[in-house]
Amino acid sequence: MSRIGKQPIPLPSGVSVQVSDHNAITVKGPKGELKRSVDPDMQVKVENGVLMVGRPSDSKRHKALHGLYRALLNNMVIGVSTGYTVTQELVGVGYRANANGSLLELSLGYSHDIIMQIPKELSLQTETVKGKNPTITLSGNDKELIGQVAAKIRSLRSPEPYKGKGIRFQNEILRRKAGKSASKK
Repeated sequence: MSRIGKQPIPLPSGVSVQVSDHNAITVKGPKGELKRSVDPDMQVKVENGVLMVGRPSDSKRHKALHGLYRALLNNMVIGVSTGYTVTQELVGVGYRANANGSLLELSLGYSHDIIMQIPKELSLQTETVKGKNPTITLSGNDKELIGQVAAKIRSLRSPEPYKGKGIRFQNEILRRKAGKSASKK
């Protein structure tokens, strides 16, 4: 059996899960509501404050889906109970970030500023402290959406390996390369 798939998902207080006939899962909690449709072959049950995911057979496809849907449902439960937060740093001279509602305005050393629309499900904060790198903080209850938006922001100026300039996740460790060295003759 799948090691991930067979683990039960404990439901914190204040979180409710509804399973429809067509395996549409709705998870409600203090941080909001998330919905996801699960493959019709998978069996999702709520018993005694615990969410369980089962599979009908030991075929390779069912084993893969078993662990996948258990992980996705666990992320939904954590999201509506505590939420997720991703913080990114802008490393580089003159790199700036400003938040105007759901618009993120970035100055990343290009000839123009980049304006990006952030989905309304996420909250956006920027912080600039003198002597430190500017930061962008995304928070919300959908882990998948936060990851996609953070990856899109990072792709606008990925960190380069020589000086480390670019947008990186906070506490991310980059592999640095040595630059050119003078040759002796």
